Amino acid sequence: MSEAPLTAAEVEEKLLRGPFHQWLGLKVVSVGDGEIELRATWRPEWVVNAERGYVHGGILATLIDLTADWALVSKTGRGVPTVDLRVDYHRAAMQGDLVAKGKVVKFGGTLSVAEAQVMSEDGKLLASGRGVYMTAAPSK
Repeated sequence: MSEAPLTAAEVEEKLLRGPFHQWLGLKVVSVGDGEIELRATWRPEWVVNAERGYVHGGILATLIDLTADWALVSKTGRGVPTVDLRVDYHRAAMQGDLVAKGKVVKFGGTLSVAEAQVMSEDGKLLASGRGVYMTAAPSK
């Protein structure tokens, strides 16, 4: 467990060590006790259907997974591996930045549960999900 709470800037620095997270254009808006809010900057490469202009579901699933995962950072001080993930899609994501909010449902010594929602800039729910994460301390 981390000693002092991490700031949004500290979490963002850790999160953006991953090139994929950099590509997603992630920004950490806020971090609290078992909670996080992220913003993903729109990229035209997210579009799966050029005629209709909606975002590929894999981008939404990615945001659900990493937001739920990083909601655990206030408890672990780090990102953690995903064990299981469920995603529900509620409406198509169109062009624009995406906002993702995550929170810890149950924190455990070995496995933890967290959930997340992805919304459009105007607050429409696009996708939601829940994951199980391996929160046991890494072996030395």
